[in-house]
Amino acid sequence: MQRYYLTTPIYYVNANPHLGHAYTTIAADVAARHMRQRGADVFFLTGTDEHGSKVARAAEREGVEPQAFVDRVSSVFRQLAHDVNATNDFFIRTSDAEHEAFVQRFVERMKDAGDIYESTYAGLYCTGCEAFYTDADLVDGRCPQHGTVPEHLEERNWFFRLSAYADRLLARYEAAPEFVLPRVRANEARAFIEGGLEDISLSRASIEWGVPVPWDSGQTIYVWIDALINYASALTYARPGDDLTARYWPPRWQMLGKDILKFHAVIWPAMLMSAGLALPDQLLIHGYLTVRDAKMSKSVGNVLDPFLVIDRYGLDALRYYLLRDVRFGGDGDVSYERVHARYNQELANDLGNLVSRTVAMIGRYREGVVPGGTTDSTVAAAIISAAEQFAARVDRLELTDAIDAAWQVVRDLNRFVEDRAPWTLAKETTRAVELDNVLYTLADGIRAVAVILASAMPDACARVLATLGAPPGVAWSQAAPGLLAALAVTQPAGPLFPRIDDALGA
Repeated sequence: MQRYYLTTPIYYVNANPHLGHAYTTIAADVAARHMRQRGADVFFLTGTDEHGSKVARAAEREGVEPQAFVDRVSSVFRQLAHDVNATNDFFIRTSDAEHEAFVQRFVERMKDAGDIYESTYAGLYCTGCEAFYTDADLVDGRCPQHGTVPEHLEERNWFFRLSAYADRLLARYEAAPEFVLPRVRANEARAFIEGGLEDISLSRASIEWGVPVPWDSGQTIYVWIDALINYASALTYARPGDDLTARYWPPRWQMLGKDILKFHAVIWPAMLMSAGLALPDQLLIHGYLTVRDAKMSKSVGNVLDPFLVIDRYGLDALRYYLLRDVRFGGDGDVSYERVHARYNQELANDLGNLVSRTVAMIGRYREGVVPGGTTDSTVAAAIISAAEQFAARVDRLELTDAIDAAWQVVRDLNRFVEDRAPWTLAKETTRAVELDNVLYTLADGIRAVAVILASAMPDACARVLATLGAPPGVAWSQAAPGLLAALAVTQPAGPLFPRIDDALGA
């Protein structure tokens, strides 16, 4: 049995979640669900990053202790994972005592390897990024991510000897060309390494809200070092009394946004090398969600609320829209208007109307019982091709292309019903067998599409299977033609995706 350890980045709790967080979690969930359909042993991790100066300052502004602040905001992110129907196996919090203890053990291993030393740091620090910058990194003297002027910091810290790992990191990129995808992000990481690595601060003396350095209680571990280690710590306590590291490490897929590429594609693998742990198989980097071509950002204030989309259009519509409209790996401009258009044109019209028409015709012409028949050979070939393409695309996290492969069958079935015109066949008793084959092809084709798309739209696809009288199982072996049992009894159901007239914000 194949084993897949899959992670999202852990989300920073300085403010509530937005559509960008939903996107990453949904994309990861589609991959996790699909691999489980194919019989894989999957462990899916998400969670929250809860230490650092930005959190401490946000708590101070609210007049509460940092722990109370992160407890509240983390619960909102946990609710988001629930509300987008994510099947994560664990939700980690970096304020967990087990995580903090693991972080201390991890950095001690790095120290034992000779990679930690004490020195004085003087430089520029962006609290918004929780990251250090050089003058060359800035744009007109400002943080390239937030547009703010970084603070000048000077303090005595513990440092990680990142510079010692340049050659080993480049060797990894050379030996594993698909270690980071898409390639443009791998090239960025390689260029950063080839430009010369400087050692990085592992600790902060001025921040109290963090994990204490085990050999120096006057310092806390730099929030990014702390956060990255979550991917390893989670496996040691996600199941009480059962360390899952041997079963799942290293991660198969680590999914993240391009704004945190350097931390994951340079610093994280170097930390793992230092601690003696295997590197992830692949880092899969997505772009920004943009609104009118500007990066969606809590600090900028141009976020789209995933909960509003769910309330208006339903959860599966949100999942479908993000997968369909935003190509994983690139930037994607999003808007409530585009959600509305996708919903009405594709979900309500293409799929919802197809299901409604098919069930209505089986009810009208065959008293609600799926007739015995044979799936049309052209439709059968389309189903086989779609299943093969969907699996192949998910293997590379090309989720938009995976959805499109499945949607081709929806288009084919809509053309098929128009071409074969079962309402005309029903008028001629001599063509009963032909009508049976048409109705069976439609019902079986919809069933197969529901299995293929179950990872993307789990609730809607479960409703489709129930409406057709098909078994609820979505094992990948069912993503094939001709498997709907004759005499299956269809169930009357309301519209799968009721048409909605007004867009959000209209």
